[in-house]
Amino acid sequence: MEPETAPANPWLFWGTGVVVVVLDIVTKALAVYGLTPQHTPHEILGDYLRFTLVYNPGAAFGFNLGPMSRWIFMALSIIALVVLGRLYRATREGNYLRTLALGLVCAGATGNLIDRFRSSMGVVDFIDVGLGIHRWPTFNVADMAVSTGAALLAWVLLQEDRATARVMAVGD
Repeated sequence: MEPETAPANPWLFWGTGVVVVVLDIVTKALAVYGLTPQHTPHEILGDYLRFTLVYNPGAAFGFNLGPMSRWIFMALSIIALVVLGRLYRATREGNYLRTLALGLVCAGATGNLIDRFRSSMGVVDFIDVGLGIHRWPTFNVADMAVSTGAALLAWVLLQEDRATARVMAVGD
């Protein structure tokens, strides 16, 4: 059994995580206290960008599993964080994009997990973009971190797979 090594780039991973989680908590608190009543749009950049307070008891895009959604999504978030933690521990020193991607996804998952623990009402969402009746589902800073991090992680892992395939092809 190989000795376990320390995860790479801890300052990037933890720094990203702390910044995103703090920004998420602060912006959600401002939304809860400043955007009342719920479902009332506050125009920021006309109709394109509005802040509208909503509580999402489900997951992304309003996906809901009924009365047990809160507990199911909390459990899924914890499982995802464990898997992401293992990916982080397997990340090599100098692989900054992978570290950043994992930090973003972990921080976003943590931000929304905190909301699920704090309130049975659901995750606080408030960023509302679109045009007229054509709106993207309302989201928050944690959601942006998860989406950006997941896209970046998918790209990084694809690049790693391609590099491995090239090495394997040369070795044949």
